[in-house]
Parts: sequence; C-alpha cells; structure tokens
Amino acid sequence: MHAVILGATGYTGSVLLRLLGNHQAVDRITAVSGSLNGQPVLHTDPGLDPRLLKKLEHTKGMFVPVEEAAGLNSDVVFAALPHLASAKMCGPFFNSSVVIDLSADFRMTDPEAFLAAYGEPIPRPDLLNRAAYGLSEIYRDQIRKADIIANPGCFPTCILLPLLPILSAFPVNGTIIANALTGISGAGKKAVERNLFVSRSENACAYNPGRAHRHAAEIIQEIGKVSRKTELFFFPHLVPMKRGMAATIHLETKEACKDKEVLAVLQKAYKEAPFVRIRENSIPETVDVWGSNRCDIGFRTEGRHLMLFSVIDNLVKGASGQAVQNMNIRFGLDDTEGLSAGSEL
Repeated sequence: MHAVILGATGYTGSVLLRLLGNHQAVDRITAVSGSLNGQPVLHTDPGLDPRLLKKLEHTKGMFVPVEEAAGLNSDVVFAALPHLASAKMCGPFFNSSVVIDLSADFRMTDPEAFLAAYGEPIPRPDLLNRAAYGLSEIYRDQIRKADIIANPGCFPTCILLPLLPILSAFPVNGTIIANALTGISGAGKKAVERNLFVSRSENACAYNPGRAHRHAAEIIQEIGKVSRKTELFFFPHLVPMKRGMAATIHLETKEACKDKEVLAVLQKAYKEAPFVRIRENSIPETVDVWGSNRCDIGFRTEGRHLMLFSVIDNLVKGASGQAVQNMNIRFGLDDTEGLSAGSEL
C-alpha cells in the first residue's frame, strides 16, 4: 500500500510518519512539504526510525511537492493541512485515492455553522455527500465505504466517545456541560507568544468558552444526530503539558440512573472496540493513554447527575492515530495494525 502525507512536517505529519513507518501493510510513503521540498525527511524529526528510509526509497528519502506526489498512484492520502486549505490541496487525489482529511473541511454539513466557526464557506460542498465523519468506533459502516474520511477534531473525539452511547440510552434534562483540558501541542507548531514555555509553564486557562470554540459546532452537530433537543456548553482549557487531553462531562438524566446501568451501556457500545477501555472503578488520567490510540472512559452517578470522564492522547487518538485506524477500517485491515493500545513510558 502506498500512502501520501500532505503536510508531513507538522506534529500531526511527524506522528503519521512514525506510525506508518511501522505499519505492515504500508510499503511506500511519500512525504509532501511545500517549504522543505528536496530536503531529507529524516532530518526534520530525529525521532524517526532510520528504517523508514526503505519506504521512502522511491523519493530518495526526500520531501516532494504535491504535484509530484499526485503522479505517483497512491492508495491513501493523509491531509495534515490547515483548515480551508486542505480541500484545495487534496484536489488532485479525490478521484484516484482514498483521502483522509485531518482538517475541518469535510467534518460539518451545515453551511451556516461552518461559516460561523471558520469564517469562510465550506470549501468543497459538492464533495460532502462522499465524505464520512471519521469517528472510528461510531461510524465504522460509513468509513468502510467512503473515499473521503473527515477525521474528527481532538476535543470532539474525547467528548463524543463517552457521550454518544449515553445520549442514545438515557433521556437528558437541560444542558450538557463539557470541560476539557488540552496539552500545548494541540495548538500546532506555529510560533505564538501565548504558547511559549514562559507563557504556559505553571499556567492554565479557559479559552473560547461556551459555543465560541470551533469544535463546539462539530460536537453539537454529532449530538444532534442522537438527541436533537439537547444543548451543549463547552469549556476548553489550555494546561501546561505538551500532549494529552482530559474531558469531564456533566449531564442530568430525566430519571435517576445507577452505576451498573451506565456501565452496561458503555460496555455494550464498545465491547468490540480495541481502543476504548471502560474504567469501572477509577477516573482515567492522561498519562494512562500517553502515546497510545486509546480512549479511556470513566463515570460517576449521583441521583440524576451523571458525570463522564475521558482521556486521549491528542496527537494519536485525537489526530494521526485515529486517521490510521480509519485507513485500517477502510481497507479491511485489523483496527490495531500499526497502532498501540498501551501507553508509552
């Protein structure tokens, strides 16, 4: 299998190179970069395994421009590109390769909601009917048949995995409150003063609260497919760690529910999901899933008040790992191929 990575020099692209370098079904990788065209791929990330060069032989181990990659007959394209630019860059691949887009360009179907979130219209509305929302454990059937897969955002992944099965099983009163903490790598590599070590060390804050964060519209869209009358307020926080994400979600059910009922719903939903672990007696921590493609989910009940807790690695399950999992699903491979279900030291 031949995989192309567009935007291979960012955090997401680097993780994709590491994961695909160890993927048994991928024998060729083409790394695309506009700024580093012609430079050695291994020089940009010293953590890459030198054995990756074997999969880069056809490009002499170098980054290539998108025009060259488009002529190489790829099976799958991973687009680790900025929102609003990704769909345009993927243009040469739409009718010849499976495209897994890690931007927001194909995630949302409501033109007004997308415009409000991203300030511009949906880039390729004509292709939305060909795109599947790539929340791997929820939309497996759609992913298996799609030639465009819209990889979810990291916050939506962390919040929707615990929440969607619960909303399907328990009628909810009032508004859902979702608080989520993210590591600094979630902001990408661009040089921004607020993300510098001196600004973030020993410092935590909320940002874009309520429905102001771009991911809020994405979460609301997916909640609406299950529970149309349910409202959401989302409170993202930036905390001083380099990677990881933790979400705490509060909702009120119409009738009191018990721990065993919640456990049964979550276990049934994810009984065949190798990357979701239900924590019956503990609240998960980000260190539990660091470096893995796993989402750990915990819960507590107090009468009609239900609290859900989830953690992911924002760079893996929240981005590159889920993209590889979606590739595995789409091409009929085992979900776990090339991915880890255990945390790294």
